[in-house]
Amino acid sequence: MNASIADEVLEQLKGMPQELQRRVLHFTRALAQSTPRGAPGRQLLHFAGSIPLDDVSLMSEAIERGCEQVNAGEW
Repeated sequence: MNASIADEVLEQLKGMPQELQRRVLHFTRALAQSTPRGAPGRQLLHFAGSIPLDDVSLMSEAIERGCEQVNAGEW
């Protein structure tokens, strides 16, 4: 973490009432838990080329067709 950001957050916290400080603590804990954890790319390399090119082509076409349309009633 960038020390200047942590220092600035700490300075802001010092001026807040304890209840707001507690809310910030809960918020930062929730953010830390919600951070997605992924696999490094090198662990996924063994999957490279495992999808047949014909299927890749079909998926690409479906994505292009589906992404270029708006269904206003969907949401």
